[in-house]
Amino acid sequence: MSSTGISTELLDRFAAIVGDKYALRGEADLAPHLVENRGLYHGSSPLLLKPGSVEEVSAIMKLATETGTAIVPQTGNTGLVGGQTPRAGQSDIILSLERMNRIRDVDPVANVLVADGGAILADVQKAAEAHGRLFPLSLGSEGSCRIGGNLSTNAGGTAVLAYGNMRQLCLGLEVVLPTGEIWDGLRRLKKDNTGYDLRDLFIGAEGTLGIITGAVLKLFPQPLGHQVAFAGLNSVADALGLFNLASSLCGTSLTGFELMPRFGVEITTRHIDGVRDPLQAAYPWYVLIDISTSDSAETAERMMNGVLEQGFAAGLVLDAAIASSVAQQQAIWHMRESMSDAQKPEGGSIKHDVSVPVSRIPHFMAEAADAVLAAMPGARICAFGHMGDGNIHYNISQPVGADKAAFIGRWREMNQIVHGLVLAHGGSISAEHGIGQLKRDELAAIRPAIEIELMRRIKRAFDPANIMNPGKVVSLEI
Repeated sequence: MSSTGISTELLDRFAAIVGDKYALRGEADLAPHLVENRGLYHGSSPLLLKPGSVEEVSAIMKLATETGTAIVPQTGNTGLVGGQTPRAGQSDIILSLERMNRIRDVDPVANVLVADGGAILADVQKAAEAHGRLFPLSLGSEGSCRIGGNLSTNAGGTAVLAYGNMRQLCLGLEVVLPTGEIWDGLRRLKKDNTGYDLRDLFIGAEGTLGIITGAVLKLFPQPLGHQVAFAGLNSVADALGLFNLASSLCGTSLTGFELMPRFGVEITTRHIDGVRDPLQAAYPWYVLIDISTSDSAETAERMMNGVLEQGFAAGLVLDAAIASSVAQQQAIWHMRESMSDAQKPEGGSIKHDVSVPVSRIPHFMAEAADAVLAAMPGARICAFGHMGDGNIHYNISQPVGADKAAFIGRWREMNQIVHGLVLAHGGSISAEHGIGQLKRDELAAIRPAIEIELMRRIKRAFDPANIMNPGKVVSLEI
């Protein structure tokens, strides 16, 4: 018996499936896979497996079910709720899909792309672009996150307003079940009403029901016109008014509408190389407007000018800058996508990934600010995100000079305050990051008992041995 609680003989049996080269046991090899991005969870594991085929994944899962060995699937390890992190003090084996990273097929006529679960998101985007197509999912971590993880968390990103999240961007899946059975659901059909939609069970399940080893993804024509603008505003209510105006004028050509506070712009320009404020003066709030059109650059330019002209006339926009080149467009987006990283040099940060109905965003933001500052005077609120779909990353940076550990120790307290207001406005405590370990118990407390019980029934049906990423999303311990 090894010191991990799993016999050396059993570890050897797992290793033999992938070969010693792809079965890692050394402390240095395992270390990067045992902690999640924010450092909130540190797990333990005796073994990291890197299968190279669906058949190897199947063999691993058959042995795991046979021996009652817990398996934690991991792709890019970019998750933010501990869903990909093995449990502390346990002997979970990590199964990494990094070797299964192929683009299997691109069909530009049918507008589909088939990829391995371990394919890097940026590689999928490039493969689509090479065929004159667009895969619209865009995340700050797109250079390292992988398709299986994107699907398992139902990732959203910056283009949900126009294209939807991963659930809307996927036509079919290939999944290895906890028992080792392989479900080949790689269908390329937009219309298929043949029974229960099994695909939707696995999307967003965070690896608790099976391992996504392949996917059929939707592609779109590359936009011929693209404009990005950055505007200063006086209030969140004005941002909502501008969003309504832009939606009316642009329709589905409005592909992004991002909200940012002054504090977020200040720290991003302070800490992120190459980022600068596009506007000369400071404003309380900002929005990034992204317009993409299928016909021409002139149409996109005309739409953007119309949005800003009417925004100025209505008193919603105080100042604005339109990107005059692709480089400037990318620079404006870089500011928005770097806002989370810019909080790290400011000390501790308590994060919330929430959504509320779009019309309720101004009310929620005002009430949350009052409640957070009443509980923690001096806290610095960095609330930003995808205003067009109601997803706000309501982050709280520690007061200047505060003790970081003491501040982080109030994480649950701040969660209760913010999440309580989210629920009061009919929102969700997890918009796009998932449940993982971080919100599992809170989910059980806020959802109706029958809803949690139905989740448990599904979990038991797919994973009777409870070896598939145990302890995440929903607990089978009642």
